[in-house]
Amino acid sequence: MPKDHGPSIKDDDRYEALREEGMSKEKAARIANTPADEMGERGAPGAYEEWSKDELYDKAREVGIDGRSSMSKTELIGALRKGA
Repeated sequence: MPKDHGPSIKDDDRYEALREEGMSKEKAARIANTPADEMGERGAPGAYEEWSKDELYDKAREVGIDGRSSMSKTELIGALRKGA
């Protein structure tokens, strides 16, 4: 049974697997907390081009991307994909 990482981690199994692969705590938590319906084929949020700029901004705020308020839609997509 995986360790309980508290209420801030929604999928403890996924978090543990990502940490064992050497991923940082922050990035593993971000991925483990992404709902399955937002995950793409490779495990990253997909189809950002179909999202509105407001949706992209909200996601950027959720994951803590700095400078998001001055970014264009294209820049927000790039920052989210980069995992900045």
